[in-house]
Amino acid sequence: MQEIYRQCASVLVFRKAESGMEVLLLKKPRKNDAWQLPQGGIEAGEDLITAALRELKEEAGIEAKVFGQSKRVYQYEYPASYRRFRPDNVCGQRIGFIFAQDPSESAVKVDEHEIHDFVWIMPKDLSKYLKRKEYRSLVLSLIQEGEDLLR
Repeated sequence: MQEIYRQCASVLVFRKAESGMEVLLLKKPRKNDAWQLPQGGIEAGEDLITAALRELKEEAGIEAKVFGQSKRVYQYEYPASYRRFRPDNVCGQRIGFIFAQDPSESAVKVDEHEIHDFVWIMPKDLSKYLKRKEYRSLVLSLIQEGEDLLR
């Protein structure tokens, strides 16, 4: 059986704050790499934007206005320790990204199941939350891309 990558969608949500633009991070209930952008699998019949907005609503309880889509894709393979628990041929994830803005400063409400916490942060503070250098670098480049579109 040929191995495949799970197709996923992620959204980088911006909001205006007194000190500049902030971005939303969500915390998964795990020890390592707990903080991330809102994201999840693309379901049958969904496109990237629909899936990303659905995941944002499910995980954070907010709606945001889409203003762009990145050409970047983040693909990675699951570690062997995780793969042995998967009874399928999914070897990793392939994540596409959209950009959205929270114009109404919605109150984030995490689901307490998939997501345990949230934070709005300035891009300069990413390293406090995103420990994996490769992912942090990706998110920083996405922030730059999103900010360029907002100008």
